[in-house]
Amino acid sequence: MAFTEGRHPSDAAPRTPVVNAAPPQARSRAADHVWAVTRIAIGWIFLWAFLDKAFGWGFATPADRAWIHGGSPTTGFLKGTSGHALGGFFGGLAGQAWVDWLFMIGLLGIGTALVLGAGMRIAAATGGVLLVFMWAAELPLATNPFLDEHLIYALVLAGLALVGAGDTLGIGRWWGDTQIVRRHRILK
Repeated sequence: MAFTEGRHPSDAAPRTPVVNAAPPQARSRAADHVWAVTRIAIGWIFLWAFLDKAFGWGFATPADRAWIHGGSPTTGFLKGTSGHALGGFFGGLAGQAWVDWLFMIGLLGIGTALVLGAGMRIAAATGGVLLVFMWAAELPLATNPFLDEHLIYALVLAGLALVGAGDTLGIGRWWGDTQIVRRHRILK
């Protein structure tokens, strides 16, 4: 019986087969594309909300209540929260010009960033905050004790930023290489 480097072959630890030798951070191109399409789809949800509220294209907002015709993009939702736990607070914000402007700039900025794939960290953070506020405005929820689509979208936004979803089918890689973003990583 032969010994190798002073050890008996039976002393060796048993080997277990390696199922996936790829490093944990490696993802397939298919996964990158799924994240990219998800990013673009959620970006479109934000952009569409902006466009419909701004121009009243008749889906959620009738033309006569469009923002460009003097309508308030926040009044309908926020006034509808009056019977909810935080309805007094959110109802008091309804129709205030600064709230309308902040909301609309948020929808446009978040949607544009997501569709383009640039500024994913800021888009995920601000989009998450907006969605959590919308979730809080509807508490208690009618169909679930605590979870609804607002929180799910907020989690997906965080995931999109964490996986760098703007690099596939977007300008995220180019954006990240710009001088201003290299100096201020929060802009990535």
